[in-house]
Amino acid sequence: MHKHSTLGEFIISNQKQFKYTSGELSRLINSIRLAAKVVNHEVNKAGLVDILGDAGDTNVQGEDQQKLDVYANEIFMKKLTNRQIVCGIASEEEDDFVTISGNDKKNNNKYVVLIDPLDGSSNIDVNVSVGTIFSIYRRVTPVGTPVQKEDFLQEGKKQVAAGYIVYGTSTMLVYTTGHGVNGFTLNPAIGTFYLSHPDMKFPEDGQIYSINEGYYVHFPQGVKDYLKYCQEEEGDRPYKARYIGSLVSDFHRNMIKGGIYIYPSSSVGPQGKLRLLYECNPMAFLAEQAGGKATDGYVRILDIKPTELHQRVPFFCGSKNMVIDAEGFMAKYPEDANY
Repeated sequence: MHKHSTLGEFIISNQKQFKYTSGELSRLINSIRLAAKVVNHEVNKAGLVDILGDAGDTNVQGEDQQKLDVYANEIFMKKLTNRQIVCGIASEEEDDFVTISGNDKKNNNKYVVLIDPLDGSSNIDVNVSVGTIFSIYRRVTPVGTPVQKEDFLQEGKKQVAAGYIVYGTSTMLVYTTGHGVNGFTLNPAIGTFYLSHPDMKFPEDGQIYSINEGYYVHFPQGVKDYLKYCQEEEGDRPYKARYIGSLVSDFHRNMIKGGIYIYPSSSVGPQGKLRLLYECNPMAFLAEQAGGKATDGYVRILDIKPTELHQRVPFFCGSKNMVIDAEGFMAKYPEDANY
């Protein structure tokens, strides 16, 4: 495929890779592309208008909602609902999943979407990159009936597509349908995404570790031991610490440069902070498709069977050999496992 193909062209030319009806999944990714352009526009003008700051509500996670999160949530919900290309949506910002039915009160669409509409939004007012994360599954309940919780509580390995949009100095949409990872950069002058990063890969080894070391005293011993290892003078170590605190940005940098991202369990957050369905599963799918690795320290993320929509899990993700090293340190403390 020509290097400078647009996202629209790329989607059409790769439809044959889908096992099932290709048109529907293509329309779904297209509507995410359109929503991303709208949200990108708002993110980039957020400093100028009263869309910054706190909405005065807290979301279901008990986190203060920034106004832009609420806006991004509305835009993605609207774009996916209006076109009726999904039968259900679950959002990190909503208590429960949303059922979408067609004009005939039935929905013959086959896909559900799980979305974190604006990850890292607490950074928006200080001009740090934020992003959207999405995850797509085929429903498991019968087509034409309202979606059920089990349509969303599927293991990550059953995802048919996943990706993120990073809104930064340049805006990129990065996604996989299980055939590698491709990145598209938005040309804001004409509003088109172009294939800029074909077949993205994590370097097998990296020299960056990304973790909030402010919580060091609360971390499990295996994580403390791994951090000491990262900081030792030996071979290609010490590694560099780089932590933005915006999962999309940290993941994106580590995929390009080589690194590991860790959000472990801790005495203040026994399950960690990241959500399995909205953050860890899509990022784990992308990581594995890019030759990386993602675990909770003990178990492959994509094998975890979710039990609730807003479930949290510890997360170790990035360059394969770095994650293997971290797992080696965790393995010495099996009592800290999350299952």
